[in-house]
Amino acid sequence: MKDLSLHILDIVQNSIRAKATLIGIEIDEQPNENQLIITITDNGTGMSPEQLQSAIDPFYTSRTTRKVGLGLSLFKQNAEMTGGSFSIESVFGKGTKVTAIFELNHLDRPIMGDLVGTLLILICSSDEINYVFKHKTPSGEYELDTREIRQTLENVPISNPDVRLFLKEMLQENLEQIQISE
Repeated sequence: MKDLSLHILDIVQNSIRAKATLIGIEIDEQPNENQLIITITDNGTGMSPEQLQSAIDPFYTSRTTRKVGLGLSLFKQNAEMTGGSFSIESVFGKGTKVTAIFELNHLDRPIMGDLVGTLLILICSSDEINYVFKHKTPSGEYELDTREIRQTLENVPISNPDVRLFLKEMLQENLEQIQISE
């Protein structure tokens, strides 16, 4: 995959297929340690120890529509190509946690890509799933919790075009404020 936002989208789609109702997406930029850490957690069905062992095998998938599952293995490969690491933890019936650590300034690290667009697609695609998004940099921290947004909106769906536009602008502004200055 060309960018990290597409990796995030792919991993979150795994969480959705695992019937998660709460998904956490955390991005932690640590230039002093030369690390970019992406963590995705969910409260989905989790995996058995056997499934967990097979999860990063590109020829394993729990889907019946295709015979390969490249998402996790590509995410792992991209992290390790930068001198980083990858881990996946899962408890059957409780959920899953995927963590990829990238060397922040490595030449082979994929770009972040359209993170705002990815988040909007996820947030606005279902009223049944809530997201907690956190992005940390040395310049600050931003957190968005869709449970709070839904509570504020009351009966207005989060997919309403006006709400979507508001969310897009809010995400863009807040993420720009915490960007690391070059």
